[in-house]
Amino acid sequence: MSFALHGLPVSRGIAIGHAHLVSHAVLEVTHYVLPKHLVHEEVARLDDALQATRQELLALREYRPQLAAAEFDAFLDLHLMILDDVHISSAAREMIQREHCNAEWALKTQMEELVAQFEAFEDAYLRERKTDVIQVVERILKTLSGHPGHVPPDSLREASLILVAHDVSPADLIQLKPNQFSAILTDLGGATSHTAIVARGLNKPCVVGLHHARELIKDNDLLIIDGEQGVVLVNPDKQLVAEYRLRQSQFDLERQKLKRLKSAHANTLDGTHVELHANIEMPNDLPEVKENGATGIGLFRSEFLFLNRDTLPDEEEQFAAYRSAVEGMDGLPVTIRTFDLGADKQMKQAVRVASNPALGLRAIRLCLAEPQLFRTQLRALLRASAYGNMKILVPMLSGLAEINQTLQFISQTKHELSAQGIAFDPNVPIGGMIEIPAAALSMSAFLKKLDFLSIGTNDLIQYTLAIDRTDEEVAHLYDPLHPSVLYLLAHVIGQANNANVPVSVCGEMAGELAYTRLLLGLGLRQFSMNPGQLLATKQRILTSSLPDIMPITQKILHSDDPLRMQELLAQLNA
Repeated sequence: MSFALHGLPVSRGIAIGHAHLVSHAVLEVTHYVLPKHLVHEEVARLDDALQATRQELLALREYRPQLAAAEFDAFLDLHLMILDDVHISSAAREMIQREHCNAEWALKTQMEELVAQFEAFEDAYLRERKTDVIQVVERILKTLSGHPGHVPPDSLREASLILVAHDVSPADLIQLKPNQFSAILTDLGGATSHTAIVARGLNKPCVVGLHHARELIKDNDLLIIDGEQGVVLVNPDKQLVAEYRLRQSQFDLERQKLKRLKSAHANTLDGTHVELHANIEMPNDLPEVKENGATGIGLFRSEFLFLNRDTLPDEEEQFAAYRSAVEGMDGLPVTIRTFDLGADKQMKQAVRVASNPALGLRAIRLCLAEPQLFRTQLRALLRASAYGNMKILVPMLSGLAEINQTLQFISQTKHELSAQGIAFDPNVPIGGMIEIPAAALSMSAFLKKLDFLSIGTNDLIQYTLAIDRTDEEVAHLYDPLHPSVLYLLAHVIGQANNANVPVSVCGEMAGELAYTRLLLGLGLRQFSMNPGQLLATKQRILTSSLPDIMPITQKILHSDDPLRMQELLAQLNA
C-alpha cells in the first residue's frame, strides 16, 4: 500500500531506499520482588551494567566517523553526565535496597521521575533534553537484558538503507559509518533535537516528528525522503520513484556545479557588489569557510569555547582560538561575537537556569553582570586584534545604557593592556547586534556609538512575534515575512545605509534563498551564513537585478495580506 507521511524537515536532500527499522527506544520492563538475600547481587548487577554502559560510551570517542560534527563529543559528555546523575544511579540503588525490586524496574521508575522534571521546564530546548535521559536509560536496560544498546554497524547492508525509528540516540548514529545509510526518520524530535543536529552534521536528509512512522512503515518498505518538504513517501509507484531519482540527480549535480563559483565575485547583474561572509563556531571550521569562497567571517560564536566543559577557558586559551581564526583568514575580516551564553546555551558552571532563559540573564546582560568573565574575554580579543583584520561584535544590546557600559569596559581593558605593554589594535571596530525590537526602534544611539551593525534575525523575529522558535507547537507562527518583521528590517538597514554604517544580516534568514533578493531589495549588501549555504546564495545574487527587485520589494513592504506577500515573493524569485 502506498501512502505519505508529513513531518519536520531538519536536514536537506533527497534519499531513496529501503526501510531499516530500529527497535522502540523504551523497553518493556517487568516488576518483581527479590528475596532479601539476592538484593546485594541485584545492586551489583546494576553497577556492572552502569560500568559497561560507561565503557561503551567512552569507546564511541574512538569509533566516531571523521565527518562527525564537533557536537558529537558534547552529546557523549551529556550522556555520561546523565549516567552519573544521582537521580539515575544512586536513586536506583537505594530503591533496589529499599523495595527489593529488580534493577530494571528501579531504573525505569527513576527515569520517569527525572523525565517529569524536564517536562516541567518552560523552555522547549530544555524539555527536549528528556530524550537524552530516556536514551541513556534505554542503553543501560539493554545492557541488563544482555543486548547491546546500539545499532550494530553490520546490520546496515548498503548505503540506500533508511533508518526508521521511534527515536534514535546520537550515540547510535555516531557508531554508523556515514556511507551505511542515506537518511533518518524518527517519530520524535524537533529542529533542536540532538538527532537532528547529528543528521545535519552528517549531511543526511532527515525528517523528524513523524509521530507514527515506526508503526506504519515495515522493514524493507521502499521509501522516498524529501528533506526539503518533510515528506516521506512509502511504497511509491515506479513513476514517482523515477521522478524523484531525477530530482535527486539534479540536486547532486547542482551542488557540484556550485563549486565552480568559489572564486567568482558576488555581483548582481547590474554590477552591485555583495559581501558573503561565513558563520563559525570554532577555528577548525576555517577549511569549510575557505572551500566555499567566503570573503570573511561575519560571526564567530565565541560561546562555543565555553560549552560542554568543566572549567572555563582562561585568557590564554581564548587568545589562542581568536588569534588562530584571525591569522587563518589571511587578512580578510573576522567578526568575533562576545559570548552569547544563557537561553539554550548554558555553561556547566551556571548557578541556575531561569524559568524563561530567552528573556533572562544572557549575552551582554550576563557579561555586564560577570565583569571578571567579560574582562578576561575582552583582553583575549584585543590581544588577538594585533594579528589581523578583526572586529568585536556585542550581542543583545537593547539601548544606550548597555552600549555605554560595554564601551567603558573595552576602554578600561585597552588601558590595562597599554600599561602592560601588550600589543593590540587601538582602532579595532566595535559593533552591535540588532536582535531586540527595542534596539531596532532606537537606532540613533547605535549609529552614533558603534562602528557597524549585525542583524540577528533569529531572535529579532522571535522577540517581535513573541514566539519560541524551538517549540514545534508554535513553530508555524515563526514568520520572517510578517509585516512587523519586514518593517524593522527595512528600518534598520535603511537607517544604517543613510548613516554610512556597515550593516549585515547574520541570522538564518541570510542563508535562506527565498529571502536573498528580498534582503537585497531592502538595501542589504553583506550577508553572513553557514559556510554550506554560501555558494547557492552567491548563485542567486549573480542572477539578480536590483532594478527588477526594487519595485517588487516595495510592494511586499506595503502589503499586509499574507497570501499577496507570498505571491510577490514568488514573483521576486521567479
